[in-house]
Amino acid sequence: MMKWLARSPLARMHRLAVDRSIRKYGLRYDDLYDPQFSLDVQEALNRLPKEVVHARNQRLKRCMDLSMKHSYLSKEMQAMQTPFRTYIQEMMVVVLREKAERKALCALPLYQRTIP
Repeated sequence: MMKWLARSPLARMHRLAVDRSIRKYGLRYDDLYDPQFSLDVQEALNRLPKEVVHARNQRLKRCMDLSMKHSYLSKEMQAMQTPFRTYIQEMMVVVLREKAERKALCALPLYQRTIP
């Protein structure tokens, strides 16, 4: 457990609330990152293995399906979920480090948003 989380009861309460809400749909916290909002997230997803991205897409599809049906996963399935197991955080660190390095070297950005 992180040090700041152990010291702050409000942080612990928030984490438990987030855990309960995303566990109902079978999501992971990293699934909440939107690649259309941030190019860094999009680049990190592009660098991840296809199996990881496919699993993410399946979790998001299941979440949308459950939401449309106004239902949740069964209690047994909720108990098996791992909402705070990360898969994109390490790659995000690499992408942000490369972005900062390119900025420090006055190089062109690795990716740019284009208007179709």
